[in-house]
Amino acid sequence: MCKFRYTGNNLTPQINLSGRTILPKNGVFVMGIINTTPDSFFSGSRKTEPQEAVETALRMVQDGADILDLGAESTRPGAMYVSEEEQIRRMLPVLQEIRKKTDCPVSIDTRSLKVFQTMFDNGADIINDISALEDDAGLADFAAKEKIPVILMHKKGNPDEMMSNLCYNNIVTDIISYFKERIDFAHSKGIEDSRIIIDPGIGFSKNLDQNIEIISNTSEFSFNRTYPVLIGASRKTCIGQLTGKPAENRLAGTLAAHLLAVQYGAAILRVHDVAETADMLKVLKGFEK
Repeated sequence: MCKFRYTGNNLTPQINLSGRTILPKNGVFVMGIINTTPDSFFSGSRKTEPQEAVETALRMVQDGADILDLGAESTRPGAMYVSEEEQIRRMLPVLQEIRKKTDCPVSIDTRSLKVFQTMFDNGADIINDISALEDDAGLADFAAKEKIPVILMHKKGNPDEMMSNLCYNNIVTDIISYFKERIDFAHSKGIEDSRIIIDPGIGFSKNLDQNIEIISNTSEFSFNRTYPVLIGASRKTCIGQLTGKPAENRLAGTLAAHLLAVQYGAAILRVHDVAETADMLKVLKGFEK
């Protein structure tokens, strides 16, 4: 089931939530990152105080975010495991307050059924699973039952070890093969194509050249426009390797990479800087008319 619709000469992605369908404001979904973690790689994204996280979320919505992505466990290379109880402690008050102020869809960055169930009961909409439903198969059963969209991400191994395995026969075809397996698994659990989103995992078990190859072939991961592709290169190491700048100074490089990703077929951009990304998409949209 294709999740794109024609608008003029362009194809606009859509996401089917359990109770509604959403469309992007500027042709591509902008997903704003809210980290309730003390150790995320970009210090500017660390919002350990609930009120600060809520204020960031509301500002992102005002700036043009289509989705808010809430996480409580850093998944940067080398990051350590965070218990389910701690994830819930960090995220729950933030989500509850967000839900009082906005109906903007919220995705939860977790590999745990227990964590997501708690968040779903408090208004969360989307599962963002960096393990592509490998770590907790119960997430797949729950997603199928409740008709919840699932973001499947590619990586090799857990965050504390994944940068030690960068070997591929062909980075693009190997990732496609991986997603074929994970999509088959999702289907076996009853998850429909219309609720699957693909994330090739920029920076997860990939070096600079491999990340460039992935972005340059973004459309290949959509399986002939069956699935929206999410690209998240925001302020990551690959941007720093190209610009020679620390995470705090990688905004321009991020915008360039994400602009290319959109031109290569990305349907969702996961970003720290919502306002600037929305402006970039508005300009791009203007030139495409």
